[in-house]
Order: sequence, then C-alpha cells, then structure tokens
Amino acid sequence: MGKGFFNVPIAVNETVKSYAPGSPERDAVLNTYKEMFHSKIDVPLYINGKDVETGNTRTMSPPHDHQHIVGTYHLAQQSHIEEAITSALEARKTWSQMPWEQRAAIFLRAAELIAGPYRAKINAATMIAQSKTIHQAEIDSACELIDFLRFNVQFMIDIYREQPESTSEAWNRVEYRPLEGFTYAVTPFNFTAIAGNLPACMALMGNVVVWKPSDSQIYSAKVIMDVFKEAGVPAGVINVVFGDPVMITNTVLANPDFSGLHFTGSTFIFRELWKQIGNNIHNYKTYPRIVGETGGKDFIVAHKSANAKQVATAISRGAFEFQGQKCSAASRAYIPESLWEDVKNYVIEDVNSFKMGSPEDMSNFITAVIHEGSFDKLAKYINQAKTDSDAEIIVGGGFDKSKGYFIEPTVIVTSNPKYTTMCTELFGPVITIYVYKDDDFAQTLKLVDETSEYALTGAILSTDRYAIDEATIALQNSAGNFYINDKPTGAVVGQQPFGGARASGTNDKAGSAQNLMRWVSPRLIKETFITPEDYRYPFLG
Repeated sequence: MGKGFFNVPIAVNETVKSYAPGSPERDAVLNTYKEMFHSKIDVPLYINGKDVETGNTRTMSPPHDHQHIVGTYHLAQQSHIEEAITSALEARKTWSQMPWEQRAAIFLRAAELIAGPYRAKINAATMIAQSKTIHQAEIDSACELIDFLRFNVQFMIDIYREQPESTSEAWNRVEYRPLEGFTYAVTPFNFTAIAGNLPACMALMGNVVVWKPSDSQIYSAKVIMDVFKEAGVPAGVINVVFGDPVMITNTVLANPDFSGLHFTGSTFIFRELWKQIGNNIHNYKTYPRIVGETGGKDFIVAHKSANAKQVATAISRGAFEFQGQKCSAASRAYIPESLWEDVKNYVIEDVNSFKMGSPEDMSNFITAVIHEGSFDKLAKYINQAKTDSDAEIIVGGGFDKSKGYFIEPTVIVTSNPKYTTMCTELFGPVITIYVYKDDDFAQTLKLVDETSEYALTGAILSTDRYAIDEATIALQNSAGNFYINDKPTGAVVGQQPFGGARASGTNDKAGSAQNLMRWVSPRLIKETFITPEDYRYPFLG
C-alpha cells in the first residue's frame, strides 16, 4: 500500500470548444454523428462487469426523427435487479476498502477519456439521443461531466482533510466511511452530465451503485458506461439496469441493505419514492440518505432600470436553449410596463430568427422535445392559450410531430399573474410573461415568491443596486440558484453549486462538497495516549 498524503491535480473547468465552421472539433463530431446515426447498437444491462442480454428489447430513436431507429436496449426482469444488488454488495467488500487515491485515479482518467478520445462520441450520442445542438451537447455531456469528475476528486480530499481538534492527551480523527449497503441512482434524460455524475460521485466516495437511467437517455448512457469501464471502474461497483421503473424501484427499496437514493427527475416521482422509503423504514439496516433535484418554475424579474436588450436576451437564451428542457429554464417572466414594448420587440425578433430542425445542421438553434408525451402536453397548453381571454401568444404557437417532436418557441403574455402557465411546470420551449406597473415592483416580488411551489432558479435584471438588494432579500427562499443580471441557467461545476428547495428538491448542491458529504458516514476515532487507571475525580477529595 502506498504511503503519504497525496495532492490531486488542481481541478479546472474544461474549456468549451467553439465548433465554429472549419474547426477540427466540428468536423470530428459531424463525422461521428453521421456514423452513429446510420448505425444500430444493442445496449445490454451491465451487471457485475458483464453485459446481460435479456432478449426483451425496445428500440431507440432520435426525437428529431422518431421513425429512424438507432438501436435497441434490453429490459430487466426482477431477477436481474436482485443480481445487480447482490453484485454491488459483493463488490463493496473490496471497493469500500480501496485507498481513496486509487478511486480518484479511476475517475480522473474517466474525465480525460471524455476530454479526449470520447469527446466527439459522447457529444454525438447526446445530439442523437436528446436532440441537443452541438453547443448544448458540448457544455453538458463533455464539459460538465468532465468538471464533475475532476472537481469531485478535489472535493473528496477537501472533505477528508476536515478533521477535529486534538490535544497532547488524545488524538481525534474522523474517517469518512462509505454508506453501509448499496445506493440507487435514478437519472433524467435532459443532462448526460447528471446521468454520469449521480452514480459516479457516490462510487468515488466508496459506495456501490444500482443505476437506472431514463429510457430516453440510454443511448448516451451507454457511452458513459463505456468510459467508466475503460477508466477501470471494477465489476459490480456501478450496475446499470433498464426496464419497468416501478418493478426496479420496488425491488431496490424493498432490500434491507438499501442505503441511499440519488435522484433527478419529477417532483411527483421523488415524493412518491420518499414516501415509499418512509413506509419501508423499519426494514432497513440504516436510515437511507435521500438526495433529489426535481422540478422548477424558474423566473426572470426585470426592474424598470434594466436594459431591455439584456432582458430580451436573458429570455431568449434562458427559455429556449435546449427547447426549455433544463430544470433551470426560464418559464415565467415579470416585465415592467415601461420596458415592455422594447423587450417584446427584441424577443419577437430573436424568436423569428431561430432556425429549427435536426442538430446535425449546426445553424439550428432549436431542435425537438424529448418524446411524444412531452409534445402532446405542450401542444395542449399552447392550444388552451390560443382560446383563453386572459392569454395571448405573441410569437410561436406552432407544433408538428410528423417527423420529429417539434414545438415552436412560444411566448405567452397574460393579464393574470396566476394564469396556468405561470404556475405549471411545462418543461418545454414556452415562457409566459406578466407585465406589471413600474411602481408595483415590491408587490411583484411578493407575487413571484408566492406563485410557484418550486424554488430552483431565478434572476433579477436591474441597474439599480437598491432594487437588486430588495429582490435578493424578497426572493431569498424562491430560488436555490439566484442570478443577478443574467439568465437563470448555465450553472458551472465548482463555480455555481446547483440545487433548489421547496418542491425543487433537497438542495444538496450538485457540483460541490455538500453533495458528496451525503454519501459518507463519518466515524470519529479518539485515541487516548495515557489511559486512566482510577475512577476517582479530584472533586471527590
């Protein structure tokens, strides 16, 4: 065993490549996209370091071309989930005891594999599977996942360095043990980086994982597991299963060795899982850790002192990048009357300039929403806005699913600050705007705070520092990530730890040491150097 206190490479954020015309990275990703798009892959379960084919498969298709099949994936039976749990618990015997620097080396290598030989592949997979433009794929599946892997190693040693005071009489030390048992990662479709980080960060801290990716993200999840395998993650440490989410979850949560849930997804599902864990609490060997990042109804508030062009850009980018399918996407905005005409004209001009289509055409700013269920939900709300007397669509409002699930970026203006699309999470390229009287800024801030059950992200745009301070105080519980003079999206690992409270989750801040602390169980060790031999204290005389 190696001896020493080891420094890890200083974590730095991965540089975002431009993919400008003529750049080598643009050519590489387009060539990889074409090759992958016109090939078919088969994605088995991955249990105990082995590919497991069940013969019960489903097809995978790009959202922007839903009749085109790029592969199949295998569905698990209950016996496969039980095998994954057994494999994880067996792997834990050695993985939990492995020196931390060996675990760190694996995930640092994974980061470099993504930064180098896998970059074009993981970006192309995300473009195909989730219909992300190359810019959105680059900042997600490449850069953010690289950042998670690098910074998590740095956060790990920062945690390990946190030690109690000792004296000449006793040495106090804390060891940060992995959780006893196995953990369960449930990941969403919208960020390849989140899908990779949730199981990886738990494994880094010495835990073993059963990972269930979203059915809509399995294509790019396969690339993540290919990276982890090549980086050297041992058999049984991360087991990947697909299939009936109810069956998988019931099997996992019924096991007495279940020790933690790391979840990103819908608020309703997370609450149901929390309730299920609570109902099973007497069966567990330990109190499971529950960490979740869920929904959002994220806001932009403009003060009368704001720059109209900047407000419009915050709306255009914040609401419509990746078709509004970010947990942090702006989906409601509050604009003062004095700015409204200018903001309105700028936003309409922006939206009318957007091109929409396949991400393979890199001049497209908008592509498809993730699946037909999302398309149908969004179309329903857009159609309702067309008939409601207290709502008006000022740009967009069209949709077509004949080839792909395309929803036009849509701006609804409402005279009712509690209109349904001001309150309901839509998860698509739709933003609703309420225009308020300039002098009603304070009342509007109260309205922002009270309108939604969520509290994930929000933004204030203003050049008046008193107004910024007022908003920062009034909205202190309205967003876990609060942006001043910026759009409410784009958190960067190590710079803006991400998460919200209320119905938006447990606010355990992915991309920070706070999150990693949830996946360890500290043990205090006190070593006394001179052991007492007489029970009598001086006060006894």
